[in-house]
Amino acid sequence: MTLQICDIAPDFEAETTEGRIRFHDWIGASWCVLFSHPMNFTPVCTTELGYMARIKPEFDRRNVKVVGLSVDPMDNHSQWAKDIRETQGAAPNILMIGDTNPTFSQLYGMRPASTSGTSEGRTPADDQTVCNVFVVGPDKKIKQVLVYPMTTGRNFDEVLRVIDSLQLTAKRRVATPANRKQGEDVIIAGSVSDEEAKKIYPQDWKVPKPYIRIVPQPGA
Repeated sequence: MTLQICDIAPDFEAETTEGRIRFHDWIGASWCVLFSHPMNFTPVCTTELGYMARIKPEFDRRNVKVVGLSVDPMDNHSQWAKDIRETQGAAPNILMIGDTNPTFSQLYGMRPASTSGTSEGRTPADDQTVCNVFVVGPDKKIKQVLVYPMTTGRNFDEVLRVIDSLQLTAKRRVATPANRKQGEDVIIAGSVSDEEAKKIYPQDWKVPKPYIRIVPQPGA
């Protein structure tokens, strides 16, 4: 199964480092980032979890819950956490799922349906497709899918930038231009007519082309 933007994120029950959860219930009215790892004790993932630990307050501030998924057993997460604290200066502070059978990674299309057996004896290369980021909205729909090669660390600053855009455009009838950061100008959505736009933005807008209508970020 290939998950796409606007699909409902598959629900599941799982044991985690903070007890058993049902995914949709755990998300509640929040946003969610689910990111996955091909194996514990891998160098790139170690740096990712350390960086995530340092910037987690930024996700909290945006009402975003974060959960990590690893194909390794729950009982070695604690030892990996010690390594992460030692090498990265911060210990993991997010919920972690141990997907030793290919249950959840298959559910999210990260492993072939034909994959069977436990993680025992498997190498990171065997599970290199399990290196993804899913952003899920409060409506439980997938808003963003990122797939990374195992050798490239993920850019969580970019994930935050996208979440800022998603949360803004969910409330306002705007879109955000390339490389746009919070507080910078936005684009009036194409679904808004000029007549409607005049009521919403009486201060007028910049029009480099008829189909590009630029205004300051609403509420900024």
